[in-house]
Amino acid sequence: MNHTHTVVLVEGVSDKSAIEALAERRGRNLAAEGVSLVAMGGATNIGTYIGRFGPPGRGLRLAGLCDAGEVGAFQRGLERAGLGSDLDGDDLEALGFFVCVADLEDELIRALGTAAVERVVDAEGELGSFRTLQKQPSWRARSTHDQLRRFMGAGSGRKIRYSGQLVAALDLDRVPRPLDGLLAHL
Repeated sequence: MNHTHTVVLVEGVSDKSAIEALAERRGRNLAAEGVSLVAMGGATNIGTYIGRFGPPGRGLRLAGLCDAGEVGAFQRGLERAGLGSDLDGDDLEALGFFVCVADLEDELIRALGTAAVERVVDAEGELGSFRTLQKQPSWRARSTHDQLRRFMGAGSGRKIRYSGQLVAALDLDRVPRPLDGLLAHL
């Protein structure tokens, strides 16, 4: 991180993988541009990372991506670091922090459509496992979108494995707004 001038804080490795995959598809080398992606191991760690990399620490430019349910943690962390007060969604974006409607998987499934996501799952050899989930009584009546989100979130390493695959399957004109906004900001 010696030539890093911007640190992008994300909740987990799957978010980091998706951003890396999208940057690569757009012909960008974030590391060469001085941008470092940091998976924090959860949104509640935001304060620690802002302290390390932001104004209280190394004074680097910060950006990030979070799920809608974690906005509060991000707002509090940024406010504590003196980067604003009473921050709303527009304030967060102006600071370079973008919010996924539910989570990144939700954004990617909506952008791709369920049929395309099922093709990705099939290509990974897991369509049978997905069909099994769909037959479970608690998931039978749910939408295919919800079933796919559950499937991505269940199973060891699935979110990480699929985030890059889903980005690879995206039409670059249909990139989810938070991912598109983040990369444009960098």
